[in-house]
Amino acid sequence: MTITTRTPLTEAIDDHPARACIEYLLIASGLGAMFFIPHPTWGDGTIRYEQLNALMAYGKLTDTQYSFVGPILSAPLWLIGRALGHEEWWTLHYNAVLLMAGIAFCHFALRGKVPPRLSRTFLLLLVFGSMFAAHQVRYYGEVFTAVLVLVGSVSIVVSRARAGAAAGWAAIAVGVANTPGTVFAMVLLTGRRIWSGRRLRVGLALVLVTALVLGENWIRRGNPFDLGYDDATNRSPRTLMPYSGRPGFSYPIFFGLLSLTLSFGKGLLFFAPGMFLPVRQRLRDLPDACGRLYAMWMTFTVGLLLTYAMYWSWHGAWFYGPRYLLFASVPAAFALAVRLYRPGPATLADLITLAALAMSLWACLIGVAIGDVDVQQQCYLGNTTYNFAEPICSYTPEFSALWYHVIKPPPLATWQVVYLWYGGAVASYLMWPPVARLVRAALPHLAGAFSRAKTVRW
Repeated sequence: MTITTRTPLTEAIDDHPARACIEYLLIASGLGAMFFIPHPTWGDGTIRYEQLNALMAYGKLTDTQYSFVGPILSAPLWLIGRALGHEEWWTLHYNAVLLMAGIAFCHFALRGKVPPRLSRTFLLLLVFGSMFAAHQVRYYGEVFTAVLVLVGSVSIVVSRARAGAAAGWAAIAVGVANTPGTVFAMVLLTGRRIWSGRRLRVGLALVLVTALVLGENWIRRGNPFDLGYDDATNRSPRTLMPYSGRPGFSYPIFFGLLSLTLSFGKGLLFFAPGMFLPVRQRLRDLPDACGRLYAMWMTFTVGLLLTYAMYWSWHGAWFYGPRYLLFASVPAAFALAVRLYRPGPATLADLITLAALAMSLWACLIGVAIGDVDVQQQCYLGNTTYNFAEPICSYTPEFSALWYHVIKPPPLATWQVVYLWYGGAVASYLMWPPVARLVRAALPHLAGAFSRAKTVRW
């Protein structure tokens, strides 16, 4: 059975102005709430902030292994904070500003290219049903890379002028330069575009990202090929896991792929389940831009998976969810939005969509309001040993950051309670359409079962 194609009249009826207004308000309120959520210094984010502060306050350029491409662009926020006496507060909200700017760009750029309701649902899921909301709390580099690749890909697809596409590739190159480990994903992306568009000039984006990475290495470390990492420090601690203690990208890719997709504590199946939903048939009924965007996003995500499946720290260590695969939230959210916009003809399709949607919303809300700090402390056995951290936190459902807090509920601050209640209301709004369809589909069966039950005699 094929999916019914909707007429423009039906589309206009479904996309009522009141509905659009509600969804815009939900998106705006979700982004605004990010400025009232605590943004503590933590882990790699602390090092990134310190390297920016060293440059801005003391004129010192450090040679840490973390790229300076993303942090240097947060300098305006540092300057605003210096003027107001709160440099750290303003700088640590950098990723929230990036996410807000990226979503605003996508909203305006997708006008006329993607159906309005589909676009709003996609953006609403990025705010309330993806890993972005949890990631923006930390001053890490993954949000910068993911947002720039998102913005760049949208610009490439929707721009008619060559300058718009060039700007899109430049944005992607800058984002990838901030995380050199994503270069292979960009190689796949450019290769796909060269193959489909028959334009070799797309390869200039790879030249640009290479120049940016080598140039930063030269300026900061005096050697264009010195990334700041070495095998002595860039390796995992030795634990009971059979492949622990290895340096760099030496982890067996087979086990890395299984872990990044299926593990309870870090697997995409639980943190970005929309990525596994089939949407090809539905995309055929939508404007061409939808299919092209989804193909680009999935290509980049596959590149990330293949790369980080070989990294010794594939799990991202002390971090909520699959840290390095944040961009997977983009195709995952879009696939969910497409399935909500174009429901399947079968009840099973609605059940699958509802399950993936519920899991995505849960992962987002728990990640923002609670995170994984308490879980990691348990996995590290009171911070006395690393031996059991990976197998317990990454693979066991009871110690997954997704469900541990249900088993041992922590005390919640006021902002956490408010966010969970408000996020729950948004989740109910998003889940209502598939739930209503399932109820309508079940009513005839329930009525028949009830009628038959009434005929039962002793």
